[in-house]
Amino acid sequence: MDDDKKLGENDHRRLGKELDLFVFSDLVGAGLPLFTPRGTVLRNELLRFSEELQAKNGYQKVFIPHITKEELYKVSGHWDKFGEELLLVTSQETKDKMVLKPMNCPHHIQIYASRPRSYRELPIRYMESGVVYRDEKKGELNGLVRVRAISIDDAHVFCRLDEIEKEFRTILSMIKEMYKVFDMEFKARLSFRDDSNAYLGDKKDWEVAQKIIEEVAKKLDLEHFIAKGDAAFYGPKIDILVTDSLGREWQCATEQLDFVMPKRFGLVYVDKDGSEKPVVMIHKALLGSFERFLSVYIEHTSGHFPLWLAPEQVRVVAINNEKPILKLAENVVQKAKELGIRAELDDSNETLGKKIRDAEVMKVPYTLVIGQKEVESNEVVPRLRKDLGKQISQSIAIDDFLQKVIDDAKARK
Repeated sequence: MDDDKKLGENDHRRLGKELDLFVFSDLVGAGLPLFTPRGTVLRNELLRFSEELQAKNGYQKVFIPHITKEELYKVSGHWDKFGEELLLVTSQETKDKMVLKPMNCPHHIQIYASRPRSYRELPIRYMESGVVYRDEKKGELNGLVRVRAISIDDAHVFCRLDEIEKEFRTILSMIKEMYKVFDMEFKARLSFRDDSNAYLGDKKDWEVAQKIIEEVAKKLDLEHFIAKGDAAFYGPKIDILVTDSLGREWQCATEQLDFVMPKRFGLVYVDKDGSEKPVVMIHKALLGSFERFLSVYIEHTSGHFPLWLAPEQVRVVAINNEKPILKLAENVVQKAKELGIRAELDDSNETLGKKIRDAEVMKVPYTLVIGQKEVESNEVVPRLRKDLGKQISQSIAIDDFLQKVIDDAKARK
């Protein structure tokens, strides 16, 4: 049996192929997805959404390299805790032993630690949507759900103890705003430590951090439960569990409270009285792994992406290739693209019915059929993708339609 036939209709691997979103190559390697132009639109729009929310709430972009000396992860604790997942790099120029970064936090810490910090500067919020690499076991790789190159809308907050609650409130407000747009319900898992030796740091610090997180969850009236043993090795966290249209739960967003790494790196700030005080660190991601989120969202929507996220927002179909008809169709596509709308022209020799079906198969939100009537009136009757509502029966001026697409996409309806 063909492998594609074994996959369910909603399976993101099937839909990824049918909608031309991503591919895998044996020459590149397992767990290393390659995103097509259409799939890259999804990634870029998700990134734009995440960064807009963060920038609005005081986060600043930073950029770090993809490799580091292994000493960085020995100080952070990742070397001991994630040693088997590290992808090692050998330099041909120096004796330095390098590592492909499995996470961004130790790098961001170095930016904070690059100069003295005053209490007036806090909280400092760094954001970076980059790729991290983990040497996942081949048998555990699964489409986009689990990959070896992981894109994360990562961020780190450096703050005082009394600023933690406000920062958590802000992060949760962003999460609520984001997942409302995705039409996905969520609840929280408070991931705490157990009594094993799997964690770093002082147990008293852990007790303080876990108490803070539990109090924040209660104050924010956040539906939650406690899961002992699910904490990160450096601190407890609030993991966001979203529910998809099939009723399945997935962990996507996260906010983590870290007393351990700031201490290991000696991070401090200068307080009002001139004394040095320890810094608290919050790790957060709104989407988490882009790849994992896309696997969930593709299946949640069955590939019927909302207008703002759709790789192709408008398909313009010319009834035939007569000059006036084809010219108008080409002009509509050109103007749409100039306005920032993702539009494509179908001027093939296929029948009109086949062209419309092709647009439906690719799940394009709007299809415009251009014929002699449209040439004479400069108006169109847009065909709406079935899941988006009742078909439009009235004609609309082409310029007005394009403006509506722009407005609706900007509002992320």
